[in-house]
Amino acid sequence: MKVGLSLSRCMRDILEGKVDIEDVLVIVARTDIDPNNDKHWNGIWEGYLYGGLSHPEWAGLEDYEAAMRDILISLHKTGKLHQPRQFGAHPARMRYYWLDCVVPTEEHTPAQQKAWDNYQLITGLS
Repeated sequence: MKVGLSLSRCMRDILEGKVDIEDVLVIVARTDIDPNNDKHWNGIWEGYLYGGLSHPEWAGLEDYEAAMRDILISLHKTGKLHQPRQFGAHPARMRYYWLDCVVPTEEHTPAQQKAWDNYQLITGLS
């Protein structure tokens, strides 16, 4: 499971298949938008596509607007989108944007334990 810390960068990773949306626990976004509101969506789309108030994280994705909006709506509908700005907080932009979550050991199946052991081995090599 993963916790995301950047809506734009996490959504791009989901679109590009680097992260499966089913593996996302939550994305803590620095946004305050309603993904079903066309005006909100247009502002986010153009901002992340061309830059301006934000980095152009979606440069080169001009042909994927519908897919990106579908990802955002899915995150919102499934409760995986948390927007602290809706509660008056203003989180800082982080250099890293994915955090891995660990399933408590008492809930591990043998396959999960093996996957976790392999993950720790691989990350230890870098």
